[in-house]
Parts: sequence; structure tokens; C-alpha cells
Amino acid sequence: MAAPVAVSLPAPRAAAQALGLTWLVTAAWDFVCASALAVFAYGSTLARLWQGVAATVLGPAALEMGARGVAAGLALHLAVAFTWSALFVVTCLASPALRRLLRRPAGALAVAVAYGPLIWLVMSLGVIPLATGRAPSFGLRWWVQVFAHVPFVTLPLVFTARRALGFDTDRLARWD
Repeated sequence: MAAPVAVSLPAPRAAAQALGLTWLVTAAWDFVCASALAVFAYGSTLARLWQGVAATVLGPAALEMGARGVAAGLALHLAVAFTWSALFVVTCLASPALRRLLRRPAGALAVAVAYGPLIWLVMSLGVIPLATGRAPSFGLRWWVQVFAHVPFVTLPLVFTARRALGFDTDRLARWD
């Protein structure tokens, strides 16, 4: 049997690049999926969707801000995607148990299935009510978000981070 291969965590620069890639993939995929859901399932417009996101922080005036409201909503979307991506990447780097889970596709899938609803629960029950002063409404759209965060947010986030950090190879079986 071959000697265990010593594998170290990614260098800070590689970890930063992995975070950047994870953030951009997550933000882009969520943008496309949220936009499609708003337009095709809810009969809204792209402008109204992203103005609505901005309204979370800027209040109802964001709905009347035109392109500036859309830009503010997109900036907020990017900031939120970065925050959840950074939290995941940092947790990966700090947690041998999480790295072991990510080695296998089924483990990464399980992580994504848990992380997606967690993100929505924290956002809808904590962050958004703090920003708006309003409690969440538990209608159909709220439940759609609970489940939609898995394919729209955390599958791309987890599998991109897994690959970018190099945690997707069998050689890591002896790492932790």
C-alpha cells in the first residue's frame, strides 16, 4: 500500500480564487433562475424583481427608482451571494468533517440540500425582517423559496466550491 499523500489546504491566493469563482457562479445561476421564476411563474418583470430586492434595504421607494432601483437590487444580490459563498468556503477550510463530506458527490449533494433551506430560513426569518421591520408571510412563494434554494443556489455553490478548492478527489481520503 502506498504511503498516505500529504495534502495541504489551498494557499490563501488559491482559496481567494476559489471564493471568487464560487461567488460568481452562484450569483449568476441564482440571477438566471430568480429572473426566470419571476417572469415565467409569477408574471413579473426583471425590473420589478430587482427593484423589489432593493426595496428590502431601501424601502418601497426602490420600486419607483427605475434603473437605479434595479442596479441597487443587483448590487444587493451580489453582496448576499458573496456573503453565503464566503461563509461556505471559510467553513470548508476550517472543517475537516465538511471536507470529508464533500469528497463524495453524494456527500456534497447532502450538504447542498441542507444549506439551501438554511440560507432561506436565515434570510426570511432573520435578515429580511430586520431590514424591513416586517415578519415573513408563509405563503406558496415562501415555500417555493425553501426548496428552490437547493437547485438555484446551493447546488452550484457547493459543487463549484468543492471543485475549486480541490475537495473533489479521492486523494483526499487520507487528508483529514
